[in-house]
Amino acid sequence: MTGVSPYLVPPEDLASLLGAEPAFRASQLREWLYQHPVLTADEMTNLPAGIRDSIGDALWPFDVEVDQSADGGRTRKWLFRAPDGAAIEAVLMGYPRRTTLCISSQVGCAMGCTFCATGQFGFDRQLEAGEMVAQVAYANAFLRRFPIDGCPERVTNVVYMGMGEPLANYERVRESLRRLIDVAGMSARSVTVSTVGVVPGMLRLADEPWPVYLAVSLHGADDETRSRLVPLNDRYPLEAVLTAAEKYFASKGRRISIEWTLIDGANDSDHQARRLADIARRLRAHVNVIPLNPTPLSADEPSSSDRTRGFMEALLVGGTNATLRETRGQEIDAACGQLRLRRATE
Repeated sequence: MTGVSPYLVPPEDLASLLGAEPAFRASQLREWLYQHPVLTADEMTNLPAGIRDSIGDALWPFDVEVDQSADGGRTRKWLFRAPDGAAIEAVLMGYPRRTTLCISSQVGCAMGCTFCATGQFGFDRQLEAGEMVAQVAYANAFLRRFPIDGCPERVTNVVYMGMGEPLANYERVRESLRRLIDVAGMSARSVTVSTVGVVPGMLRLADEPWPVYLAVSLHGADDETRSRLVPLNDRYPLEAVLTAAEKYFASKGRRISIEWTLIDGANDSDHQARRLADIARRLRAHVNVIPLNPTPLSADEPSSSDRTRGFMEALLVGGTNATLRETRGQEIDAACGQLRLRRATE
């Protein structure tokens, strides 16, 4: 071994790490990494001790800097630290019938959404495919040793909704999808890729072989509102984003999700709700309304409970399938970028 995490090596090339070992050893290692992840290399019981020792502390491409839990242990947030100092966040959420992991695709983000903790620090670098896959593998290894009571003991759903814009790191995200679906055996229908509207990436994703879900973060139902909250709208206006979403639906037959962070006085009016309902009907989409999780570097505040209720009612009157998402992990900075932001400002 070279001291490089095996997750940073394409699964087909793992033999390159094992020197003169027989070819089947690479297959065994691949199974441990992708089918049956473990927290430490010494748990890879059918590999010779020499291989396990050579992997050692290089198993993961990051160290666990912070491990926090909330909601009676059903929500867990990790801050991973890569050797170059890059901070990587992942959030695990356990439910009775599913265990969802929210992973990061970039260190920081260049999209500049006004209410997002990640964007407030700007962009550092792209995450490698292996760093994305390793977030999922680590969560599976953790659940294997520390299951969440009453929840599936393996990650059932992966959402690319953590730090970063996945479609701005397209080639590496694509490779991570290939490894999760074709190598690790996850169902494409249990994977969601989120975007704030990177239109070229949406169109490319529509041509890929995997029918993953696409979630489009709109946050504004007209160009003026959306540009104020999501600066990328100036480059890819609302109509271009909606047309790309329609093409994705036509290609995959997978229902689009619209993500909408509800912000007091910014996008929580009945007028915005009615326009959002029109968009949802056009796309045949489901709307996820997310109460804002405030950050210390933004003056944005969550909508009041009365305004939230009024917004949801306006959506329902407009014939929209909409869900007010449960807020999880506020006491552990569970929204994307918040834990990294707090650590950096302490």
